[in-house]
Amino acid sequence: MERFKQHKVFNSVYSIGRYLTMICGLMLTTLTFAQVTSSIDTTQIRIGEELRYTIEVLADTTDLIVFPEGQTFLPLEVIESYKVDTTYEQATYRLIKKYGLTQFDSGRYSLPQQRVMINEKAHLTDSTIIEVKDVVVDTTTQKMFEIKPAIEVKDPPFDLLKLLYWVLPILLILGALVYLLFRRKKRKEAEEKQLPPFEEAIVALKKLDSSDLLKQNKSKEYYSHLTEIVKRYLDREVDDAALESTSDELIARLQLHKDAGHFDFDMETIRHLDQILKRADLVKFAKMQQEAGQAEADRNTIEEIITETHEVIPEPSEEELLQNLEYLRAQKIRKRNRRIAMGAISGVFALLVVGGILTATYGWSYVKDTVIGHPTKELLEGRWVRSEYGVPAVLIETPKVLVRTPMNVPEEGQQITISNELFQYGSLTDSFFIVVNVATYTEGVELNFDVISEGILSMLEQQGASNMIVKKETFSTEEGVDGEKLYGEFDFSATGNTGKSKKMEYELLLFRKGHSLQVVAIYYKKEDSYAAQVKERVVNSVEIEVSESKK
Repeated sequence: MERFKQHKVFNSVYSIGRYLTMICGLMLTTLTFAQVTSSIDTTQIRIGEELRYTIEVLADTTDLIVFPEGQTFLPLEVIESYKVDTTYEQATYRLIKKYGLTQFDSGRYSLPQQRVMINEKAHLTDSTIIEVKDVVVDTTTQKMFEIKPAIEVKDPPFDLLKLLYWVLPILLILGALVYLLFRRKKRKEAEEKQLPPFEEAIVALKKLDSSDLLKQNKSKEYYSHLTEIVKRYLDREVDDAALESTSDELIARLQLHKDAGHFDFDMETIRHLDQILKRADLVKFAKMQQEAGQAEADRNTIEEIITETHEVIPEPSEEELLQNLEYLRAQKIRKRNRRIAMGAISGVFALLVVGGILTATYGWSYVKDTVIGHPTKELLEGRWVRSEYGVPAVLIETPKVLVRTPMNVPEEGQQITISNELFQYGSLTDSFFIVVNVATYTEGVELNFDVISEGILSMLEQQGASNMIVKKETFSTEEGVDGEKLYGEFDFSATGNTGKSKKMEYELLLFRKGHSLQVVAIYYKKEDSYAAQVKERVVNSVEIEVSESKK
């Protein structure tokens, strides 16, 4: 019985072991089954020529596979992404994905590794070096045409509508500003010319006498002016609510002032004023026509009321005069602040309009860089300097004078170097960086452009450059100086700086004549359009000294 139990336990353990072994085998098979390979039909193409890049995947029929798409092939461009070709082989299938790639600039490019996702696991392909060559043009068979003479082009016709489109808003703004200033000036002059209350009322009555309202039987207009004169006088001298009050309200307020002892009004004066105001209300609202004699009598009564009121009004005390003085001073300060505020608002509005016009004409970047300032824009528009650097000299025009910089040449380099001079402006961390290096070597030293350029690029990588794109062109000047141009872009992050890197563009000019080597290097931010213009001007100004007679 005991032996039977041991045999049963052994069989169970043996079954579990076989099961675990089978699962591990299946997992290992699943993990190692998928295969990803890549191939390319050629590693050398001409500019614009298509090359075929193929990715082949051998996987299980249940696997989920995602091929790379988009800009993953940079610096090469995708012309066309072809459909996936699928073939089945028992429980597996083979997927073939092809891409048409090209490049429109000559140089050596690295086709980066491509990521193929299989069941959310990444499989990387191999990277490949692609060489893009220039298209050779045979100038011996191609017919060359003569240079055509310059043709004088007539000036375009004057566009009046376009001129009005910009000038009309400016004229409207100036007109509005002139109107506001003129209106404010007239109002200020009117305030300065305002007479005292009593004199103002007497002048207004004499002006009413000179009118022809009574002769024209316009009683309503006559009484309207008459009551306004007396109410305005009372408003300025007795009660500041007289103009807004009705006839009954005004009489009641005058009675309150008399009872309170503010003014020593005669009851007969208040009664006469009450009669005239009620008669005026009948003329104005009931359209009752009043005889000329009665109107003139009411006018004389109003003058007497104004005169009597002026006589009973007490002279202001010294305290009241001081209060009035403070009030006038506060009013003056308030008006001045209002005037300053209006001027500031008008100025800001004018600046916004002018800024809007300039932005629409030249663009926001130009306006911002002009107002706020831009370092490379200032270099471009500043005063340039043309100088000679080194022996044999490099003649170059730069926005700033290049400064001689000491060089740490190793002992091995000193043995083969006759002279080595370095001049520069700025650094890689600045917006614009120019370097001029002039060196003369001993006889027997081979000046190989490839070796020199590799050394320069290696030095850039040591200083923080990465993801470099290198393009090369060889040339020869009219004076017989061999040259090579290297240009492209890279990501730069200063050594020890963990911050975000910046995109930089560069252009290197290498000149070789005998045992002399001249290098002109320019580095600047990629998105800086002003820096690109500075670079073009500097490069176009470079000249190399080739003989002693020219020194």
